[in-house]
Amino acid sequence: MTDDMGLTQLLTETKFAAIERAFREHFQLALEATGRDGQAVPPLCSADCRPGFCVRVQADPLGGDRCAAERKRAVEIAAETGQSFITICHAGIVLVCVPVVDTDRVYGGMFFGKCLWEPVTPIPVRDVERRLRDLEAGPEAAVAALLNLPVIRGRQIHNAAEFLFDLLYEVGGFDARVIRWRRQRSRQQSEIGEFIQQHKKLGAEWQYPLKSERALLQKVKIRDRTGAKEILNSILGTILFKDIGDLGILKVRLLELLSVLSRAAVEGGVNVETMLEKNLTFVNKVMGIDNQEDLCAWISMALNDFLELVYASQDGRKMSQIRPAINYIDANYDKPMTLADIARASHLSASRLAHLFKEQMGITIIEYVTSVRIERAKALLLGTDQSCTEICFETGYNNQSYFTRTFKAVVGMTPRQFRVQNRRSGLPGERP
Repeated sequence: MTDDMGLTQLLTETKFAAIERAFREHFQLALEATGRDGQAVPPLCSADCRPGFCVRVQADPLGGDRCAAERKRAVEIAAETGQSFITICHAGIVLVCVPVVDTDRVYGGMFFGKCLWEPVTPIPVRDVERRLRDLEAGPEAAVAALLNLPVIRGRQIHNAAEFLFDLLYEVGGFDARVIRWRRQRSRQQSEIGEFIQQHKKLGAEWQYPLKSERALLQKVKIRDRTGAKEILNSILGTILFKDIGDLGILKVRLLELLSVLSRAAVEGGVNVETMLEKNLTFVNKVMGIDNQEDLCAWISMALNDFLELVYASQDGRKMSQIRPAINYIDANYDKPMTLADIARASHLSASRLAHLFKEQMGITIIEYVTSVRIERAKALLLGTDQSCTEICFETGYNNQSYFTRTFKAVVGMTPRQFRVQNRRSGLPGERP
């Protein structure tokens, strides 16, 4: 069976028509499916999937070969990373590939785009001329067709890629477990990589992130999936910053994290016996994984399991009552706020909220507000050149002396001392 035959059997013309109709309704863009070899599969292509620019480029044998080779490469990259691949094609226009994968078999890609990021100016014209100068007919005809291409901004292209990915797998009915695993792994590695580069740029000293662990405990207890994953990735980035490539150290650190997460789950109301049984499975899983990327992605999946266990418990339902308070504080820490303001956001009385918050989080609401503000202040001290006065007001304080006293009480040093001690080299233009 060829790739084309496999793709048309997997994705019927009826399903393609439904996908195309929904995609056009939201983004007014045509679709073009190819097999793994990069060759178009006509039954699964919009009638207008090739704009005049592409017709002129592909009319030349060399241009046609390059288009097919590029689509083949795009399918490979998209399938390997588990996410849409967005690029500037060999001819100089935007091209997007969403991988078509069922279980672990790659069938091809669904392409769209064939547009420009920005309106036509002499700069993109010269770029296209350079790219197409070796075509037999020359670049003139293709360049003339540039003006007929749509201009679509980057954010809309990314939104369209996300929409098509979900639409394709929902309507197609494919088994998306493998592709979504690859997608999660790629995104997580990107976030961890950015975290490591930021630490290198700032010249930060390595310290095990005990405070991040405590923050992770809180996020698990309130079942904040997004917040928990962000903190988990920052912890993984901190670990890899020191021991990148050392699989043994990473496994030990992940086993330590499993203990932290288990404690959070039990404190969130999960039965101890259930948690111990779950942990045995997790430990065996960690020991059987043989590469860094899969280990990091797997601990993120384990985090989801912990969150679901907490949510299913009685205390988990209590935690959901204070979740609006947490969200309100996280979104408004830079503004004056009172207990009454936070209680209104939670639809609870101030006394009931204060009781539940202390019971479930182990700290008072005021202590939580302070921790959020101080963590933000630390990030600004290390990542910007803002003065301490500016940071004071940006983190919700209206008195610098009070801000400095509070910071010292929490961190053990003044904001200025913290900046000096944790940044070996200041950013250009840094002010005290």
